[in-house]
Amino acid sequence: MKTEINSAIPHDLIAPAPLRLEMGIERTASGAIIVACRTFMAGCKGTMLDWWFKYFETEEHLLWWHPLDHKRHFGWDQNWVKGQRYIGATVRAAEALGDIPPVSATIKFLDPYQHFDEKLLGTAVNEGHVSAAIFAAIGFGDNVVLDNQGAPISGRMMHVARDTSDGLILRSRFILGLDTSTSGHHIADEIGLGLMRHCHSEFTYLAKALPSLFYGDLTNPRPLDNW
Repeated sequence: MKTEINSAIPHDLIAPAPLRLEMGIERTASGAIIVACRTFMAGCKGTMLDWWFKYFETEEHLLWWHPLDHKRHFGWDQNWVKGQRYIGATVRAAEALGDIPPVSATIKFLDPYQHFDEKLLGTAVNEGHVSAAIFAAIGFGDNVVLDNQGAPISGRMMHVARDTSDGLILRSRFILGLDTSTSGHHIADEIGLGLMRHCHSEFTYLAKALPSLFYGDLTNPRPLDNW
């Protein structure tokens, strides 16, 4: 399982050069599905995106993020600390993928430096190619199988941000069905394409509100522009 996960993680996601797969889906040899999404978030920065995961905590917040697909927020576990920490924490929610009915999701956030190539990620951050990197284990359904660290074994989620003068470019990757070879559960193409559309929509929605929400938190630095 670990070999399958490691081989499926696109470490070149953290480089600014174009990738072969920016939007779309493809299959791994074991039957897992890789979902790629690229979203431009006008007026946003990676620091804002990282802050968002330390901020959202209610069903209303999830509806700001996606007013159509997000259905229920079941809460964070005790490892989440508002305004301070989300890595190591687990959140549970219910969401739809367009016409695909709602399903529960379990997401445990992991340290990106332990899952991307640590040296490459550190260099990319120092050189300004990456302004935020978010990595999580993800599982869907009511009977998500967890490893001994409490992380779902069936999927991975990655978001890598790069700041530009106009906003941030967000590359997202999902790997679903990592347990396909043992569980026999096949993830349909429609699920992957629905997730791609959902991801692009939710971060497009979020981009409209994120700068105001970020600057509305008085603990965050003020914009340098003269108003």
